[in-house]
Amino acid sequence: MVQKLMFEKILVANRGEIAVRIMRSAQELDIKTVAIYEETDKDAFHITQGDEAICVGPGPRKDYLNIEGIIEAAMKTGAQAIHPGYGFLAENPDFSKACTDAGLVFIGPPPEVIRNLGSKVIARRMAEESGIPVIPATQTLSQGKQGDEEALAFADEYGYPTMIKAVSGGGGRGIRQVEDEKRLLAGLKQSRSEALMSFGNDEIYLEKCVQRPRHVEVQILADHHGNVVHLGSRNCSIQRRHQKLIEIAPSGLKKALTAEICAAAVRAARAAEYLSAGTVEFLVEPDGTFYFLEVNTRIQVEHTVTEMVTGIDLVREQLLIALGEPVSFSQDQVVERGYAIELRINAEDPKNNFFASPGVVQVYQAPGGHGVRLDGAVYQGYEIPRYYDSMMVKLTVYGYTWQEAVDRLARALKGFVILGVKTTIPYFQQILQEPDFIQMKFDTSYIDTHPQLVDYLEEEREMEKISRLIAEINAYGYNPYAQ
Repeated sequence: MVQKLMFEKILVANRGEIAVRIMRSAQELDIKTVAIYEETDKDAFHITQGDEAICVGPGPRKDYLNIEGIIEAAMKTGAQAIHPGYGFLAENPDFSKACTDAGLVFIGPPPEVIRNLGSKVIARRMAEESGIPVIPATQTLSQGKQGDEEALAFADEYGYPTMIKAVSGGGGRGIRQVEDEKRLLAGLKQSRSEALMSFGNDEIYLEKCVQRPRHVEVQILADHHGNVVHLGSRNCSIQRRHQKLIEIAPSGLKKALTAEICAAAVRAARAAEYLSAGTVEFLVEPDGTFYFLEVNTRIQVEHTVTEMVTGIDLVREQLLIALGEPVSFSQDQVVERGYAIELRINAEDPKNNFFASPGVVQVYQAPGGHGVRLDGAVYQGYEIPRYYDSMMVKLTVYGYTWQEAVDRLARALKGFVILGVKTTIPYFQQILQEPDFIQMKFDTSYIDTHPQLVDYLEEEREMEKISRLIAEINAYGYNPYAQ
């Protein structure tokens, strides 16, 4: 018999839009929330959305990563549980264990599950033992000359290009594609150094390069009662340097193939003794061959598209699972209807290699209407700090058909005006006009094979004209161009 827990207050160990997202679901369950912030982030929107807020240090970034400081903040404010969101400490097994050791509920998987799935080598082994296809790869490479020889032997067998990956990698980091022997040997040293800096672990391995696949992932939920369900598939193929730009649900694969991949995701979750919300990721070749990639042991940025097509609140389910409740629906009750598309509106300049564009948001005019959802944490007058992620807001739209979703997204972007910083809005407007995207023909090579998308000068000028007009209306209280 699983003991049901009771808590009245949770601390959200994150910032930005995901912190706000978690607080909203908690409020609907009548659970009070505590926001945390660094002094360098004292103007952040999420601080205003919690029932209370507590400063965890001067920052920047280091105090959002301070396990002892966050545990102390939870104890001081009387929180009984901690939700880590995504990023920061969300996939840190030591944080999960520290919460448990302090008598707090960690709203996520147990530490041993996070640790096992955080190792791509262990996760691959679990998948293989569950009969799930995996991409050919080495074990963890030895150090020094022996590791170089192991890598060269693997590349000789499977050919170039080949992928170097960090054992503890995630979020697109610690990945390098190399085209020949010279780049391989140089890349091994660079990848070890980067892995150590990013993850505190310099272990790496080699993996066969699957060229031009679709990146498909499956949302799962697992509870204390042995229930594991999937909520369908997502297509996250449109990426820049292994970072997702656009996410879509469902994946657009054929029904039988989707069912096979979703069943594999459930097997992987059961093999790992998973708990809470998670995502099992796959690469799918054009002929339908698919391979296990990894498991993300947290709520995903792109969870909104799954919520839009299923109507299920994933964060609410996370909270209820943490309270000892079973998943509130059965597998046959999960129905994907229509299409949802999510864009990450970042403060970046696509014409300057997507370089970050911090600054003050002088004008913020958001779209709305049927089928439009915004998850954001910026406001007019907010100064986007240079210390944190450049994502300002997630725009998610729903359409009963793919074409309706594309049309609605185009309409929403046309009405989305942000002035003061460069954004990815004009770039996305170009994508929505591109024939391959309109026909849902894209894979992980899409950005590299469509360089013309950055050429949006005329559209950018039009957006700047609209932005200047709105700024003048805000400044003078009337339209100076009206007759």
